[in-house]
Amino acid sequence: MAKLTVNGAVREFEAEDTTPLLWVLREQLGLTGTKFGCGIAQCGACTVHIDGVATRSCVRPVSTVTPANKIVTIEGLSPDGSHPVQKAWAALDVPQCGYCQSGMIMAATALLRDKPNPTDADIETITNICRCGTYNRIRAAIKVVAKGGDTSQAGLHIKHTDGSTT
Repeated sequence: MAKLTVNGAVREFEAEDTTPLLWVLREQLGLTGTKFGCGIAQCGACTVHIDGVATRSCVRPVSTVTPANKIVTIEGLSPDGSHPVQKAWAALDVPQCGYCQSGMIMAATALLRDKPNPTDADIETITNICRCGTYNRIRAAIKVVAKGGDTSQAGLHIKHTDGSTT
């Protein structure tokens, strides 16, 4: 059996060498947070981290990843949703349909790791697609994390169901 290191654990799987990593993660390992979107690495719904680099898993053959490579999926980013990016996403109501959001969160996390205080131009280098068009909230959430997590500085004026505003 072949092996991968995913979310800190060595996992065994059986798949053809040309099978995309995405399908091994979803179908063999049961990690369904990583989504299939386009299958041609354009939309980013399948984004995971491989050795800290945001990677489109739908076009990455599993044979190009070794057990020495560290793969992190949305499930491994923070199992309880306490990662600062996940918290900002929730606080600013970023997701609408939510389909692309795991990939978007993984891309944003990699950006913030490399550029802790990203400019708008830096944020625009994230090429993941959100069909719901939540880009303003995505940008605001990334900036909130960069500034330490204070959502009151987001400037979105979101009125939440509990009566609070962001």
